[in-house]
Amino acid sequence: MKIVIAPDSYKESLSASEVAQAIEKGFREIFPDAQYVSVPVADGGEGTVEAMIAATQGAERHAWVTGPLGEKVNASWGISGDGKTAFIEMAAASGLELVPAEKRDPLVTTSRGTGELILQALESGATNIIIGIGGSATNDGGAGMVQALGAKLCDANGNEIGFGGGSLNTLNDIDISGL
Repeated sequence: MKIVIAPDSYKESLSASEVAQAIEKGFREIFPDAQYVSVPVADGGEGTVEAMIAATQGAERHAWVTGPLGEKVNASWGISGDGKTAFIEMAAASGLELVPAEKRDPLVTTSRGTGELILQALESGATNIIIGIGGSATNDGGAGMVQALGAKLCDANGNEIGFGGGSLNTLNDIDISGL
């Protein structure tokens, strides 16, 4: 008998790989002679990079980037085995789990760190980038990402707006010449 185990992560608890290992351990007690295949999956949030790395025989990378509240966080991202495709998940740099429950306010959180991961991927030579957008702590619509990549988001007076969804109500112009 062949048993395929394909779980997603358990939010803020276990990664998809850890869930798969636990399920396999339990099944082995009942079906010790079965052949097991673990295929951790993800929905675009936590665990997406891990699943894509495993599927492409890739590697995990790390970078210090801006977290959702402006603090520095060590975020992971992945590169495919052939080095052409980068895997990034917003949850790693701009994720809800990075923000303590009492500080969760999508009007002040930013996606800037995800943009900084995109820059890291480009600098590494990746020509394709896959971004999983699940697990985000922000509702800035990717404004922080494009700011990190060089776009200028300005108010009616030509001043750059701040980070976070709450600043978007003053947005008047987007200058993409720096991209």
